[in-house]
Formats: sequence, structure tokens, C-alpha cells
Amino acid sequence: MSHTILLLQSTNKLDSRTYSDYESVDESLDGICKVFEEHLKKRNPMSPSITYDISELFEFIDEISDLSCLVFQKQTGQYKPHNKEWIKQEIFQLLRKQAGGK
Repeated sequence: MSHTILLLQSTNKLDSRTYSDYESVDESLDGICKVFEEHLKKRNPMSPSITYDISELFEFIDEISDLSCLVFQKQTGQYKPHNKEWIKQEIFQLLRKQAGGK
């Protein structure tokens, strides 16, 4: 359980900057998935359910102006930054674990 701060800037506009903090990396990754799901719901308001595959999620992540995670490192007492590529790798591992594929 490493405290994680998610930094997101959805567009080039500075006022689109937001941050969220989570008790773990996995919770922050779920948070990113929820942001994408909300995006899909806004694009498809009449759809009774939302489905997507990982390639669509990764495309969304790539289109976000800026996205990074700061993960607390107990050993150093500092936050380590991680970029979009790291986030996508971690999401892939999380979804694989959730699907039972370890």
C-alpha cells in the first residue's frame, strides 16, 4: 500500500489540471479507469451500459494532455514520479490480475 497522487491535465488548458490521492497504486489505476468510463458515458448518454477494451483505454490515456502518478516510497520518504507508459503497464497488469491471469 503506497500512497499515490494522480496528476491529470485533460486538455492543454491549465485550468483542466486536477489531482486525486489514493491509498494505493491499484486504487489510482482504478481511478483512471473511472475517469475514462465517465468520459464514455458523456459521449454515449443514451447507452444503457458502457463497454470498452484496453486499447481504447490506452488511446484515451495517450490523448490526455498530461497524466502522471507520484508514488510514495517508504525507504526514502519521497514520492517517485511515473509517466503514462508506466501507468499503462500497471493498468495492464492490474486488469490481468483482476481477470485471474496473474
